[in-house]
Amino acid sequence: MKHLLSAMLIALISTSALAGDNEIRKSIETSFPGTKITSITKAPLNGLFEVVTESPQGPLVLYADSKGEYVMLGELLSVASKRNLTRERMDKLTEVKWDSLPLNNAIKVVRGNGARKLAVFTDPDCPYCKKAEVELNKLDNVTVYNFAYPLPMHPDAGRKAKLVWCSKDRAKAWQDLMLKNILPTGKSDCDNPIDENLALGAKLRIDGTPALIFPNGKRVPGYVDANRLEAMLSSMPGGNNKGTAKN
Repeated sequence: MKHLLSAMLIALISTSALAGDNEIRKSIETSFPGTKITSITKAPLNGLFEVVTESPQGPLVLYADSKGEYVMLGELLSVASKRNLTRERMDKLTEVKWDSLPLNNAIKVVRGNGARKLAVFTDPDCPYCKKAEVELNKLDNVTVYNFAYPLPMHPDAGRKAKLVWCSKDRAKAWQDLMLKNILPTGKSDCDNPIDENLALGAKLRIDGTPALIFPNGKRVPGYVDANRLEAMLSSMPGGNNKGTAKN
């Protein structure tokens, strides 16, 4: 797929004088074998079509002319509204239904009344996850569901995640580990959801940590500071710190 992206940045696709969805599909799939197109729709810009492709890494938004002669990989911006239309489309394509998350498989940390919600796929040995935990700790009136998601590059992260899960007080054990670097003592062979978390992350195409998921389905990869987190949470329905937590 990386080769496909690189090629599309510089490629000019030439076909016979064709027009319509079928011709755009044929042009791209012929020129780039293995490309799976999931949708073709008109873009806001006259004469431009949005083409959504699917890959193991997730969806990708491209743009093509009406004849399928040119393909562009990049972001489409609306100057008048100051909106990134491509980013908005990607957010929609990659959103996660909150109700589909198995919250019982997460380490639940409640602050204040816990009314606001946030899910985080996180790795005990990920430096940015530890930085993110510091920022999360600054928030109030929030429930954070930490899905332990040990990455292959951290061979001991799975053991640490299991030690936390097997602890009597998982929330305290998690924060002690992430904020104070205190490893829980005790067993690590209790029933745990780590393998299920890994399978879920793979299904959601989460390939890095931390990865944040908000109740409206929006997902944000990487480290986010407390100010931005607060702004994002406050923009959600019921995000004004009031209410009673559920789940």
